[in-house]
Amino acid sequence: MKKSKLVLSALGAAAAANAVHAAMFKPKKSVIASLTKEEVNVERYRQNLSKAIQFKTISSREADLVDWNEFEKFHKFLDEAYPLIAKNLEKTVVPPANLVYRWKGKRSDLDGVALLAHQDVVPVSEGTEGDWTHPAFDGVDDGEFVWGRGALDMKNHLICVMESVEALLEDGFVPERDVYLLFGDNEEVVANDKNGATDIMNHLREKGVHLDAILDEGGAMLPVNIPGVINDKYLAGIGIAEKGYADIEIVVNAKGGHSSQPPKHTALGKIADVIKDLENNQFKASFTANMKYLFEAIARNCTYPVRLVTCNIKALYPLLLQVCKLIPPAACMTRTTTGITMAKGSPAANVLPQRAAITVNFRAMPGTSTADIVSHIKKVVRNKNIEVNVLNSKEPSKFSPMDSRSFKIIERLCKSIEPRSIVSPFLVMGGTDSYHYEPICENIYRYAPFKVDTSLLLCTHGTNERIPIEAMNDALVFFKNYIRDVSAE
Repeated sequence: MKKSKLVLSALGAAAAANAVHAAMFKPKKSVIASLTKEEVNVERYRQNLSKAIQFKTISSREADLVDWNEFEKFHKFLDEAYPLIAKNLEKTVVPPANLVYRWKGKRSDLDGVALLAHQDVVPVSEGTEGDWTHPAFDGVDDGEFVWGRGALDMKNHLICVMESVEALLEDGFVPERDVYLLFGDNEEVVANDKNGATDIMNHLREKGVHLDAILDEGGAMLPVNIPGVINDKYLAGIGIAEKGYADIEIVVNAKGGHSSQPPKHTALGKIADVIKDLENNQFKASFTANMKYLFEAIARNCTYPVRLVTCNIKALYPLLLQVCKLIPPAACMTRTTTGITMAKGSPAANVLPQRAAITVNFRAMPGTSTADIVSHIKKVVRNKNIEVNVLNSKEPSKFSPMDSRSFKIIERLCKSIEPRSIVSPFLVMGGTDSYHYEPICENIYRYAPFKVDTSLLLCTHGTNERIPIEAMNDALVFFKNYIRDVSAE
């Protein structure tokens, strides 16, 4: 009886302690500064974004297939739409169509800062043109959205930057540091030998430029609302690193011959075993430091009943990892991913293939190199007679610090513009131009200050890409304040 009472007392004390812990497990205090009322011209932004979408600046891995006249017309449009930028900023075109603007600061001895965007867009998939509510390159503004290719990726970002700089020039603002606007021409062509951002970076490096901070696309301000769990919040993810990329071809050879006399396993049968080996032997999953930071930030913003559990978030990491592994969008944040994307075999239905091949797309976690991926393939595939050919690749990025001046500015502005926001670093799953600037900058961040529902983000690169007009005001306020603050001494 005494033992039972002791156990019950211990459990009661533990429950009481946990209740207190949960009550105290709230969002960490942060500085929420009141912002000066900003004059922003949403109407001009809408009009210019609509016009920008109408230029078919479509990139291609084959440079000869690109309509460079569209890029030239787009450049002329920017000059006409933003006359103060054209008059006051030094503009350089790095061939074939990369744009470099330099806004000279009062103290050019200080490291400058840069805002990135890319001019190019992906094509509309053949046969889907009629699926669009409004034609992809008409730039229709229906009063609720601006529609078209590039509305989210990322002419919205580019025009927002230009609009903000033009507004600051109208205000008579002069930065302390040099401010660079760097707009690449082929960001959408992943792991390309000829990359526009690299050309821009080399152009700047040759001039002795070192940058204090870079801001590019990446995260956004996403609504988070799970009734009873987390209510009416926004998640502002600041990308501090991005995954690597590798297209790898795996080949199996065989004798081939007439299909009337097939062997037990053709080359395609053998390549099928390769696929099974790869899919059944995924890369090891783990939580990076930024993932743990993200989980804790979300856990602190849950409702009190939920915080009774989430306040013990560190003890829950093993369980969370197992759950994440079962959900593809979450699994990709925990490990290097393996995506079987293409297959080739015989040229005819009645011919046994002499050569069967698959192309596998890997997205590598920081710390995993292309060489590591090749080693993994050779380790887990039982057939040791395979050929492994690296077609395209780029290594994962470095991690940018969370205690830099520029990170703190982004964090503060997110909180100030939207007090309900949960600000957290995260790992960008795709690729950005900012990756190519690592030789001249250590503080690289990936964040686009647009309130966009997740369902709209899924339209990026797809049908009916569009941006809500209601997201524009806060984005303009963000960029005006960010440029003013990050360019300060």
